[in-house]
Amino acid sequence: MTTAWQDLEPKLLWKHFAALSAIPRASEKEARARDYVLALAARLGLEATQDRVGNTVIRKPARPGREGAIPTALQGHLDMVCEKNQGTAHNFDTDPILLVRDGDWLKADGTTLGADNGVGVAAALAVMESENIAHGPLEFVFTIDEESGLTGASEFPAGLLRSKYFLNLDGEEEGTLCIGCAGGINTVARRAVALRPVLSGEGLRVRVFGLQGGHSGIDIHKGRGNAVRILGRLLQTLMHRLPVMIGEIEGGSKRNVIPREASATLAIDGELSAHWPELQSLVRALSSEIRSDLGGFDPGPRMEIMSFTTPKEALSDADAALVAGLMASQHHGVLAMSPDVAGLVQTSTNLAIVTAKDGQVEIETSQRSPIRASKMAAARMVSTIFQLAGFSVAHSGDYPGWKPEPSSDIVRKSQAVHLEILGKTPELVAMHAGLECGVIGEKYPGMQTISFGPHIVDVHSPSERLKISSVEPFWRFLTGLLERV
Repeated sequence: MTTAWQDLEPKLLWKHFAALSAIPRASEKEARARDYVLALAARLGLEATQDRVGNTVIRKPARPGREGAIPTALQGHLDMVCEKNQGTAHNFDTDPILLVRDGDWLKADGTTLGADNGVGVAAALAVMESENIAHGPLEFVFTIDEESGLTGASEFPAGLLRSKYFLNLDGEEEGTLCIGCAGGINTVARRAVALRPVLSGEGLRVRVFGLQGGHSGIDIHKGRGNAVRILGRLLQTLMHRLPVMIGEIEGGSKRNVIPREASATLAIDGELSAHWPELQSLVRALSSEIRSDLGGFDPGPRMEIMSFTTPKEALSDADAALVAGLMASQHHGVLAMSPDVAGLVQTSTNLAIVTAKDGQVEIETSQRSPIRASKMAAARMVSTIFQLAGFSVAHSGDYPGWKPEPSSDIVRKSQAVHLEILGKTPELVAMHAGLECGVIGEKYPGMQTISFGPHIVDVHSPSERLKISSVEPFWRFLTGLLERV
């Protein structure tokens, strides 16, 4: 594993990133990563505090002569999204991430890389360990369970931090300073469905795969395919033309991920061989339609159909049509673009997960917007469609957005330092994703916040990769800013 990073600078940052990559740290399972942080703090003789959910704050005194500098917090989240390609033999509870260097990019072998937010955490740990940075009083904030619900930030206590400036190291685009983000909410629909015994016929399995997926916030406008919707369309097509019954459905993996794969088990009345040519023809035709629809936005969608164990029970015809119709028709994607920031998504919804098993159907979605009224209107829209289909609906995980303050002291100082050290003024941006800044910042009125990081693409998918050449400028900017605030 060391061959992927051993010659890279800054050495301290890459050392910690490699160490974190070797530690399983799925959301809600960050204990070993937290232990790594605490062990480093203990070795350095630094004060450490944990709150009741496992967020950790480490304090490092100012370097001599810098005691009067403005107290500053560096923050990152310990968990990572755990996604892998079909067929990849990887256990996220036990196995290290295998780092692969590909030119100027660092990626993982068939899984998510965890640069979101491993590289930010590694940078904070490198600052913590370094003896060569003339910084003021520092606090290092390591939160838990950011990816599945911003739990750590939501439960982070007021009054714990002393910092005036808050540097979130979870940015993903070089040359930018993020100064605002969307809030979000989850909308989950559930319904009991009628089942009937499958007394005859043969079994099938249909699968949609090969899609790019990605982050349900920052990638939502990129036109990528949604495996849940595509599977719904496929099931509608098959049920319209053939005597097909739906057994079980499974699609998507996490609420903040655009679903890449989805599958269903089916039963078909009569001999499978008699229907096989038409089945293959329908799948090929729809595959061609989907590839044409997506084009260059998502060039690799695939469908397959195969013989499978015949399910013992199947959804009633009415409920099968209802569920497939919802999957194919529930909105997914951009609802509104920002009228103020060119190219920024303002409001969106992600059709994330569907499960149909044992007489119960559950469909999970999430909505985002920096404007609370717009976020709640999107959640009501999605809820109304589910309720019209007889589903009960529950909302959870509501978190606030982060209002941009482009004229704040930390933004102006950061722009000046970026220009001084890297030779250009960074672009001020807002992000259509949930960052912990808004959630924690709401509890600390007057604390000024920015977010930045090196260049990471295709986060929340096995295509995630980190641009190696962006890490060293990110480090120089971070350390330079700490020496000047």
